[in-house]
Amino acid sequence: MKNELLSVDAAAARITSGAVMTIAGDESLLAQLPKGNWIGGTSVYFVTDTGGAVIRDRLYCTTLPEAAKANIKVLAADDLPRIAEGYATGGMSFILIPAFSEAHSVFAVDGPSYTGFFNQPLVGWISGVHLDDIGRVSPKVFDGATGEAHDDAAVVMHLTLEDGMTPQVEIVNIFDQNEADAPCFRFTQSGFAAQSALIDGVETPLAGYLQDNGIDTRLPLIANYGGALINVSVQSVDPESGKVAFYAPVMEGVDYRFAKPLKDYADAFARQLGAGGDGQYSCNCILNYLYGELEGKSTGGFTGPVTFGEIAYMLLNQTLVRLDLQPA
Repeated sequence: MKNELLSVDAAAARITSGAVMTIAGDESLLAQLPKGNWIGGTSVYFVTDTGGAVIRDRLYCTTLPEAAKANIKVLAADDLPRIAEGYATGGMSFILIPAFSEAHSVFAVDGPSYTGFFNQPLVGWISGVHLDDIGRVSPKVFDGATGEAHDDAAVVMHLTLEDGMTPQVEIVNIFDQNEADAPCFRFTQSGFAAQSALIDGVETPLAGYLQDNGIDTRLPLIANYGGALINVSVQSVDPESGKVAFYAPVMEGVDYRFAKPLKDYADAFARQLGAGGDGQYSCNCILNYLYGELEGKSTGGFTGPVTFGEIAYMLLNQTLVRLDLQPA
């Protein structure tokens, strides 16, 4: 696996040579690429070797020589339950989904219930736009096989790997769940918004509670899923309507607690990730980029797109996801 920031011409030459690739960048650049074995998503935020940056004139390209075969599919929201039908024995899949689309919402809530969903590694991210363009420009994903862009469907690349290659997926969460005696939040319905929650077992208006108790909503709610800490970040709190919106869905019947405060995001990533990272694929969350003020700050040796959500099987946020392909 090789990660590079390339010009449109250099990326096009790589595609024309027959390379299998995932690509992130500005929509205008992705639209110029030739047809081939690639999928792409819009993002102008990246973590580079020298730190976070907004980049509009180059594409972040991951070339996958470990892939023996690539099968690209476009899945509308109604088609997503059949995602596992394209899985290859011993393979893995990449998935890119445009933010704010129906496919985004449906995958986030229902994905873990799809038949065969967890039968092989599934990695990817939610495409986005510059924050100044939200509401004016739709995030896109690109099917490189046809060159078509989509703002309302997922694009999936099912890979058959070379013999002996094994995918390893890791969720890197720099946050820790608060102490056991901190308030516990449980929701009675799964979804991207809530007006109330069972807080320590008592049904409570959620927006009022967060406001009255001075909760720092830059910190995510965290649930423990069998040892994996999964974040749900707060998007907005509306005291008038009582609605609290989230960037990922809260799940019914799951216990959440807010994360412990974190002073230095870049340092926390550097300590967890260590040096290196060449030959690995990673993506990080736009909220970490913003709240951690990562522009110009190094987060260790790992580079990649900054996204509106990360996927390691299920949808995540305020998280870094990384993939390594290693000989068995």
